[in-house]
Amino acid sequence: MAKIGFIGLGNMGGGMAVNILNAGHELKVFDLNQQVIADICGKGAMAAASANDAATDVDAVITMLPAGKHVKSVYLGDDGLIAAAKAGTIMMDCSTIDVDSAREVVTAATVAGMKMVDAPVSGGVAAAAAGSLTFMVGGTEDAFAASEPFLDNMGANIIHAGKAGSGQAAKICNNMMLGIQMISVSEAFVLAEKLGLEAEKLFAISSKASGQCWSLTSYCPVPGPVATSPANNDYKAGFAAAMMLKDLRLAQEAAISVGAKTPLGEKSRDLYEKFSDMSADNMDFSGIINMLRDETST
Repeated sequence: MAKIGFIGLGNMGGGMAVNILNAGHELKVFDLNQQVIADICGKGAMAAASANDAATDVDAVITMLPAGKHVKSVYLGDDGLIAAAKAGTIMMDCSTIDVDSAREVVTAATVAGMKMVDAPVSGGVAAAAAGSLTFMVGGTEDAFAASEPFLDNMGANIIHAGKAGSGQAAKICNNMMLGIQMISVSEAFVLAEKLGLEAEKLFAISSKASGQCWSLTSYCPVPGPVATSPANNDYKAGFAAAMMLKDLRLAQEAAISVGAKTPLGEKSRDLYEKFSDMSADNMDFSGIINMLRDETST
């Protein structure tokens, strides 16, 4: 078993780190929240004094951080993880960040003699806890091969997307599709309500017809049809609206940088910005159906 440093124990990182422990690895953790450190140390992890300490004298480092600026701050520079870690350390950044930042950090790590991948995830909090995440991995074949056994401890699907930054590219493209689809499914259910069609009937038909998609069959935004969807739990976040907005913004920034036209992605970002402005950041992203329903009623 390996010795692993884990930095970032939020809603996603906490569950992922527990699965590393459950796989039998020795785990050294750091987070700015002392309570989450105490919680996981109660399960067998060791507390690191700093992010750099978590990366010192370990075989591998996993990070789960909010944005590109945090990833660059933690990894780069004379006081960063790359400088603190021993040569040959395997580094996996599982944050969702912009492609350029991911490539900058992976390049710096590679030059310093590390094997690093960008490996953002899909699946939400429940999948993080269950160890059933999908990892979209960018990096060299060697770096992917080195990181895959550790990612496999936390996920069910580990996919090599291509060169450095490709994991991030896959993540923002995937979540742009997801955001668009959730809005389309929500609009359809609101229209069905207005037409007198029961939600259960629409679900029974569309889940077997050409309108079926993950936002419908696994994450239906109305109570009833999918027992495990947040709609049946007052839209308590499995994937928070704020996180969807972050990903849609990243997708639009990427689209602008390469001259891609994504009108539905742009409109979806605008709608989630409006949803966020209604103090819905901590609500599940499927809760946008309530905003759409209210707008339809006015």
